[in-house]
Amino acid sequence: MKKFFVIAALAASALAVQAKDIVDTAVGAGNFKTLATALTAAGLIDTLKGKGPFTVFAPTDEAFAKIPKADLDALLKDKAKLTAVLTYHVVPGKVMAKDVKAGKVKTVQGGEITLATAGGVTVNNAKVVKADVDASNGVIHVIDTVLMPK
Repeated sequence: MKKFFVIAALAASALAVQAKDIVDTAVGAGNFKTLATALTAAGLIDTLKGKGPFTVFAPTDEAFAKIPKADLDALLKDKAKLTAVLTYHVVPGKVMAKDVKAGKVKTVQGGEITLATAGGVTVNNAKVVKADVDASNGVIHVIDTVLMPK
């Protein structure tokens, strides 16, 4: 009987690990602290924990570090602009790397991003450095540069 509970507990914890949404998956990765801070400041945590599915091109902390500190601080304080920047990184639906087609794609923000597939996937010239990070409500593709809407 004791073995059964141990096996059931392990199965439940395995399911819990698989069931992380986009936000929890990104936070758990450890290299998206600035993104998590920005999502909180913009009030987008609940949205990205929602049903989805979403495809998120997630800039790392290193990508955010490319933005001059004064500019980043100003962006984090401007909720409207921050929301526009963050939703510009999100595409409706779950698009795995193998399904990416070169061309323009409409973002949740309303603008378009340009995807390219020659020599690896890029988004507006930002390189996808890790693709297909699966989440319960979509997928994350890690990028090396913060995308700025026009």
